[in-house]
Amino acid sequence: MIDETTKKYILSSIFKKLGGISSRDYQVAVWIHGEGPEVDDYDETVNNFLEDCEWALQEWKAFGLNKSQHAILKKFHDQFLAFSRTNHCIELFIDTPEWKEIMEMAKEVLVAFDKRVS
Repeated sequence: MIDETTKKYILSSIFKKLGGISSRDYQVAVWIHGEGPEVDDYDETVNNFLEDCEWALQEWKAFGLNKSQHAILKKFHDQFLAFSRTNHCIELFIDTPEWKEIMEMAKEVLVAFDKRVS
């Protein structure tokens, strides 16, 4: 059984990582230039997001996800995992159509969870 504090922490982490994945401005500032109070990079995002997301997807009912939220998060997870296996350098893929699709999908997931998208 997962306690409420852990669930909130993991979901918050997932949404924070989705926010970074969905924002080119964030990626340039934080992942590429290392600006801001955030300490984050693409590799950290990949590792943390996938780990947290896999737990939430496996225990989706305990995390309070409905079927449509589970489905959209699973679809994004699978696409992001496939992308991350072959793309490791943000500077090389930030302007590709494939990455733009990943960013748009991240925004869709945030909307599905009623999170603000900038």
